[in-house]
Amino acid sequence: MSKKADFIAFHRPLIEADDIQAVLDSLKTGWITTGPRVAEFEEAFERLTGTTCAVGVNSCTAAMHLAVAALGLGPGDEVITTPYTFVATSEAILYTGAKPVFVDVKPTDANIDPSLIEAAITPKTKGIMPVHIAGFPVEMDRVMEIARAHGLWVVEDAAHGIETQWKGVRAGAWGDAGAFSFYATKNITTAEGGMLTTNDENLADRARHLSLHGMSRDAWKRYTATGSWYYEITSQGYKYNMPDVLAALGLSQLKKIDVWHGIRQKYAERYSQAFASNPALQPPSVPNDGVVAWHLYPLRLNLDALRISRGDFIEQLRKQGVGTSVHFIPLNLQPYYQETLGYRAGQFPVAEAAYEGEISLPLYPGLRESEIDRVIESVITVAGESLA
Repeated sequence: MSKKADFIAFHRPLIEADDIQAVLDSLKTGWITTGPRVAEFEEAFERLTGTTCAVGVNSCTAAMHLAVAALGLGPGDEVITTPYTFVATSEAILYTGAKPVFVDVKPTDANIDPSLIEAAITPKTKGIMPVHIAGFPVEMDRVMEIARAHGLWVVEDAAHGIETQWKGVRAGAWGDAGAFSFYATKNITTAEGGMLTTNDENLADRARHLSLHGMSRDAWKRYTATGSWYYEITSQGYKYNMPDVLAALGLSQLKKIDVWHGIRQKYAERYSQAFASNPALQPPSVPNDGVVAWHLYPLRLNLDALRISRGDFIEQLRKQGVGTSVHFIPLNLQPYYQETLGYRAGQFPVAEAAYEGEISLPLYPGLRESEIDRVIESVITVAGESLA
């Protein structure tokens, strides 16, 4: 086998025969954009999360933007969130003209530190956007207690957290709204796609309205046998709707979520057991009160115990045939946030330390046991050869 063929990719989408058939069946109906499959997917997602409303859209970014827009966020407002996230979290805030206000994260899981939130609240603060990084649950009871005490709303960025739970409640069901991602690398995929969840019917109606040019509710039904051609534009909106062909893929994948999550959990446990006693490696800490989605396996390197950098460690793994990634570069280190919002290096030491020592290992249900063996062997080999 060639080195290229033998390479273990950081991620490979798992698209099975039933997924392909579901998409083909959707195409054969002649209804390929927003329609009945999206409605089915939304209902299935409501059942999964235990929420009363779900709105299918074309990305998690769209879901977050719609949520904050529906909640009335606007210029001059502030939202407290974390710098240790993908840029989409703060972009959704910036789209409205509001400002993301960062607070540092916990050293255990790189999620927002609830103990730092209150100090960041000002008269301009309207809400909090916690992020379930890598699928590790935020301490949502503490976040909600702070939010309610100060009259703030909460929108959960659950892009990584479709299986995440905290104290028996699913991610996306704690806050006023939640946002999920079905991007190609996520635990289930629609290629591109997202979902907004909420228990507030008015918020859901507003978000659905905004998601398709501000058109009157269920405007897609005008193309059905019983629908009316008439619609109204009642507000400025966006083009965020989810097509039926993508929802068909999502519905098919959703049926396998428990099996696939079990595989992710098994592989994560194998990693953690293998790395637990290695002085150069720090496996992630699993909370007692939560369920981890295991979207990512974030391994921390003890750089003080190594004579090579994180970048060199990644390169050595690549030479061993193992792909990795890094999640995430804190937003306060990004040029745009420094130049536009005045953030700078050193402001969030815990987030920055997590970033400097983190690598994400391959973790997805399409991996074979033999590939997990190889990843473990490669990581231990590189660590052992690089001890200071």
